[in-house]
Amino acid sequence: MRRIFISDLHLQEPISPAFLRFQECLEVEACRNEEIFILGDLVEMWVGDDDDSACASAVIDTLASVKECALFVMHGNRDFLLGDDFASRSGVQVISDPTLLADGTLVTHGDRYCTDDAEYQSMRAWFRSSAWQEDILGKTLDERKSFGEMLRAQSAAANSNKAANIMDVNLAQVSSESAKYSAKKLIHGHTHRPGKHQDPTRYVLGAWDHVGWLCRQHDDEVTLECFSLARRYGT
Repeated sequence: MRRIFISDLHLQEPISPAFLRFQECLEVEACRNEEIFILGDLVEMWVGDDDDSACASAVIDTLASVKECALFVMHGNRDFLLGDDFASRSGVQVISDPTLLADGTLVTHGDRYCTDDAEYQSMRAWFRSSAWQEDILGKTLDERKSFGEMLRAQSAAANSNKAANIMDVNLAQVSSESAKYSAKKLIHGHTHRPGKHQDPTRYVLGAWDHVGWLCRQHDDEVTLECFSLARRYGT
């Protein structure tokens, strides 16, 4: 089995270095792998499948251009409104959080484990509820865009006042869920703290900020890779 995992790209502008590297990464890796997993926060903000922004259109077109391998997308805390129309138009399969793969790999966005941040978990549960999503999707596109921008500003302000450890995963929660699923390894993003950890084996993907990150799996071998966003992917 050959597959890669990426997350936290936070794409916004189709001409940005991160977006260009994303397109190149899919083009290159789709020919090398059987599966590509995007574990949340593919975009900085998704306000519904009727999003008419240049970013939304470019994301869908880029994903739809991949024919050589299977694409899987998981909701993150920025793009939890990705829906059925997005999946149909882009050709991806939206998977639940968490998902246990056939080889015992447990994949998740990762924010579910940040349980020390009670305020965040409360908001996460509300935003993921069918009642809230039905209400927000009933608003106009402009209203949703304004609301999304307000949430981004509030989130940035709130995070600047939180202790760093509060925004990281709770290790007891990680261990508990890994044991629950009898996972051989866990792969997640969200925290923007890339690295490999043990007990349980856990790979954390980094955000595509100044550099890009991916986790590469070839059968039982798993590696965490970092690459520049300033030059063409693979060079």
